[in-house]
Amino acid sequence: MNSDKKILIIEDDELMIKILVFILSKEGYQLTVLKDGLNAIEQLHDINPDMVITDLLLPYKSGLEVISFVRSHFDKKAIIALSSLGEEENSVSEAFKLGADDFIAKPFNPNELVLRVKRLLNN
Repeated sequence: MNSDKKILIIEDDELMIKILVFILSKEGYQLTVLKDGLNAIEQLHDINPDMVITDLLLPYKSGLEVISFVRSHFDKKAIIALSSLGEEENSVSEAFKLGADDFIAKPFNPNELVLRVKRLLNN
């Protein structure tokens, strides 16, 4: 089990939150869910997660701003960016430029998400 690993999920879609929490809590991760980028940036130091999973389109501060903040304030945090298929490809390449470790298009395969999370947290 991965009970010592903390994941911060930043997502404003209720259904997506339920899916992510269901999948990742079954794997034993400690989860914190925030629904906007500004809240996430303000609470990151307190939460101190091992991984951040962020949607790119968020209220108040975008996922790109969150990624940029995480990279400029923390050395080793795994970051997975989430985005709906069909959203700007520029956002995806921008997410990688800012320091995202991985990108998953929504809708996604739950097993694929778990594999990518494990790969990034266990390297």
